[in-house]
Amino acid sequence: MEELAVVGKRLPRIDGLSKATGEANYSGDLVLPQMIYGKILRSPHSHALIVNIDAGRAKRLPGVKAVVTGQDTYGITYTVLQELNDPTLFDKQPLVVEKVRHVGDEVAAVAAVDEDIAEEALELIKVDYEELPALFDPVKAMDAAAPLIHEKERNTAWEIHLDSGDVEAGFAQADHIREDTFRTSPLAHCTMEPHTCLAQFDSSGRISIWSASQTPYRIRMNLARLFKIPESKVRVVLPHVGGGFGARAELLPHEFCAALLSKHSGRPVKIALSRDEVFHATRTRHPMTLTLKTGVKRDGTLTARASHIVVDNGAYNSTGPIAVYLCVAFMHGAFKIPNIKCDAYLVYTNNPPNGPMRGHGGMQGRFAADSQLDMIARDLGLDTPELMLKNAVSQGDTLAHKLHITSCGLTEAIQRATAAAGWSEKRKKKKANYGLGIGCHAYLSGVNQDPYVCHSAIVKVHEDGGVSLLTGAADIGQGSNTVLAQIVAEEFGVGLEDIRVVVQDTEITPLDRGSFSSRVTLWTGNAVKAAAAEAKAQLFKVIAEKLEANPEDLVAKERRVYVVGSPEIGMPIDEAIKYCQLATDGRPIIGRGFYSMAFELPNLRTAMGNLSAAYSFGATVAEVEVDPKTGRVNILNLVVAHDCGRAINPTFVEGQMEGCALMGAGAALSERVILEEGRCLNPSYLEYKAPLILDSPPIKNIIVETVEPEGPFGAKEAGEGSTISTAPAILNAIQDAVGVRITDLPASGEKIVRALERKARDKR
Repeated sequence: MEELAVVGKRLPRIDGLSKATGEANYSGDLVLPQMIYGKILRSPHSHALIVNIDAGRAKRLPGVKAVVTGQDTYGITYTVLQELNDPTLFDKQPLVVEKVRHVGDEVAAVAAVDEDIAEEALELIKVDYEELPALFDPVKAMDAAAPLIHEKERNTAWEIHLDSGDVEAGFAQADHIREDTFRTSPLAHCTMEPHTCLAQFDSSGRISIWSASQTPYRIRMNLARLFKIPESKVRVVLPHVGGGFGARAELLPHEFCAALLSKHSGRPVKIALSRDEVFHATRTRHPMTLTLKTGVKRDGTLTARASHIVVDNGAYNSTGPIAVYLCVAFMHGAFKIPNIKCDAYLVYTNNPPNGPMRGHGGMQGRFAADSQLDMIARDLGLDTPELMLKNAVSQGDTLAHKLHITSCGLTEAIQRATAAAGWSEKRKKKKANYGLGIGCHAYLSGVNQDPYVCHSAIVKVHEDGGVSLLTGAADIGQGSNTVLAQIVAEEFGVGLEDIRVVVQDTEITPLDRGSFSSRVTLWTGNAVKAAAAEAKAQLFKVIAEKLEANPEDLVAKERRVYVVGSPEIGMPIDEAIKYCQLATDGRPIIGRGFYSMAFELPNLRTAMGNLSAAYSFGATVAEVEVDPKTGRVNILNLVVAHDCGRAINPTFVEGQMEGCALMGAGAALSERVILEEGRCLNPSYLEYKAPLILDSPPIKNIIVETVEPEGPFGAKEAGEGSTISTAPAILNAIQDAVGVRITDLPASGEKIVRALERKARDKR
């Protein structure tokens, strides 16, 4: 792999110092003149009609500047998937007009001169409800006689029916068939920064909003729809963001409420959600029940899989259809299965709405698939890595559901992860209550989900060789601004210190769909590389005449422009820029670039089609020790191997891998949003058991570099995939340690002890 000057180097974050010193401003730090504070009144019921709202006393409270309800809106529904233009997806009102559908649904909002008065005003609003029957089990909600949550024919919000090959013939070829059911739980994102925004609706009818968002342009699009104004009248500015993980991938009602309260009060309004509200009223990972029937030959060759999946959508769609789609796609994305059939159902319930979370959809599917592969390997007397290697996808494959693999390091990841963990040696010397497990992943580098997905960038070159990069991509803490700056610096031939990334602002920065589905490095990276290349071409066209060379014979590197093979024939880049501008009557050097996949939408109803430009792969090996008396699982080591194409910044890739592994470990062992009749019982970090830094096991990172032809300098996804492989690795290791299989997440100590007790009873 060619050595590059900036790309591939372990360079520090361009925003690292400002964050370390406290200089960086987050949404909660922002203040505007005459700013007031907003609060939201939420439903205490899971399902009820709103009979009447009396907000008179709240409006008369001194210090209250505005009170709004659903009657103050246009009653328009919206969806995060607005680009799909499917009317069945539009199901959410930012303030409920007639019927609440989950505890925490938004009923009214107030704005006052301070937060205490705003809270007092909420208590003065009287709402009369007529309670309705509520549904919390998606299987029961599918029943034809079940009460309807939305005004539709049934509670099934979306279905996917994948059928490729001949499944029955595949099972007939199999020597062994297993059928098992697996369950996952709702999980919280646990971002350090709660959801906060500041909105100003000015006298010209223009909305400006500062919000910690992963998708500024999606916020703009939906606010324009809800207020019935042109998108150009909505400005979204992105401050520093205290973590995303999918939690900020869509417009949420508090952002709309802040803007509406500002319109009614004539003053800027800030709304900061409490941690309790974040748990109750934002989004969690979709819980799923997955039944898999898989056929395999004696030598481990997979022949067929039939699966049935039920997904709890919660009260509203959010990204539910995409979650189901990604689950189906990547349940079958790591290993070759020639015959597949899958029926998946996304079902409305009166639980809080679920949405995107790191490894969106893929984590649930691969937990089930890799757990069952481990079970099949044990049935056949095979080593699990051996079975995985036999069926692993490879570069050039087109899978049964039409994913086309242009680069793939899965085999290398399995081999290197097992070798680094000492798999073979430790299996031979197995100790009591000690186990090894492996899980794998496949994931995408940006989903091509609609015909308008485009990422663009502008590069403005300054006279001294400095470069300003304008991009609408959202840096949510993963360091994407630095990665994009490295790409520009490499392409334009300057240092990282020469690049300034302009704060994401829809008024200034060009269109970008946002930070979701691991798209920024490949999609926006290609756009900024193209913009830098165009700026460089403008420079070379003029300088070539001065150097008496052809533009294609010039190179920019280490802040010099020179002739290839003759570095002495050239000049410093700042001199070249000044000469270029003088020679063109002061014409600025501004490059523009964009990237979009060829328009080939995959079918979201059948899960057939190539859904991304590139796919990442990887493997995680977990080494655990289990206390059979308490069920406590001690993770001794995690070895994480991830194929990210070329690592633009290896330090960042390793940071992402470690974060993914720890998040996956939490899902495997401790994390779960506990719901009782739709109400969250553990809405705080004290009760929601996310791993702390002291819980972090030793993690060995292995970067597997394959050159992805579609990615900038060969790069692809690095921020989500390893979340997916961690949970099955840990659960498979628990089985190896104590001989019990936990099929529903998380594998709490109580579940393990009960499973061991059942095992002991069965032996008697």
